[in-house]
Amino acid sequence: MRADRDLATAAGLALGAAADLLLADPRRLHPVAGFGTVAAALERGIWHDSRAAGAGYAALLVGGVGAGGALLDRATRGRPVPRALVTAAVTWTVLGGTSLGRAARDMYVALGTGDLAAARELLPALAGRDPSALDAGELARATVESVAENTSDAAVAPLFWGAVAGLPGLAAYRAVNTLDAMVGHRSARYARFGWAAARADDVANWVPARLTAALTVAVAPATGGSPSGALRAWLRDGSAHPSPNSGRCEAALAGALGLRLGGRNVYGDRVEVRPGLGSGRPPLAGDVPRAVRLSRAVWTASAALAVAARLAGRSSPR
Repeated sequence: MRADRDLATAAGLALGAAADLLLADPRRLHPVAGFGTVAAALERGIWHDSRAAGAGYAALLVGGVGAGGALLDRATRGRPVPRALVTAAVTWTVLGGTSLGRAARDMYVALGTGDLAAARELLPALAGRDPSALDAGELARATVESVAENTSDAAVAPLFWGAVAGLPGLAAYRAVNTLDAMVGHRSARYARFGWAAARADDVANWVPARLTAALTVAVAPATGGSPSGALRAWLRDGSAHPSPNSGRCEAALAGALGLRLGGRNVYGDRVEVRPGLGSGRPPLAGDVPRAVRLSRAVWTASAALAVAARLAGRSSPR
């Protein structure tokens, strides 16, 4: 029975990853957008400037979504075909690797035509920094950094949790990551209320971020990158980033592509000066497609690993 569940879950992960590769995110009635609407409404009703209120908010939402995943898991137990199809649908819903690449390529087109106004309008879909004063080089850097970080957040991490915990893992991870994007950033409103969401996201992404860096090293040659450069930058610079996870992904990609990331970022009225990651040159517009190709190779490799992990569970002795 357990072997059949693992096989069905593996098939669902493979089908969901293929759907994302071919179709990107669902364009209408996206469940993650619906979750965001519910989360925003709940925040308006219960917000208080305290960690306890924020922890309760995050626990209620993540727990509710995780429970929904567990119900789907139970409902499809012993039914391999429905289980595979439901897992495929949920995997497709929570993945964002192809949409990430498309958003980055839109930026590349805008930068390639010299349309800085359009490029600045596109940046909020990729990064939270203020784009109003950014030139072409800084827009390219923001895009490459977003591709590196979100390769883990949007693709590797959900696949990892799908391999580890099936439907509940897929659903709960996406809830955690969405809440971090909504309330986990540093601001007067969310410094305390968003603390729990941000810490939960750090924990959920700790292993996937390092897996992303390791896969960047492994697949770099397939996209014309340097595996030794990726490994060197990851180990030397990854911990310098203020995030416990993002720096590993960004440093590995920078080293693989011979770039240097980091610098001054403006987020509303807050300014951060981040350390350099990698020892190459600053990114240019032409580096965006290179980053997208590497990102795609990394997350498709992670999909293969997730499927293999579930199949290995099926064949292990009981």
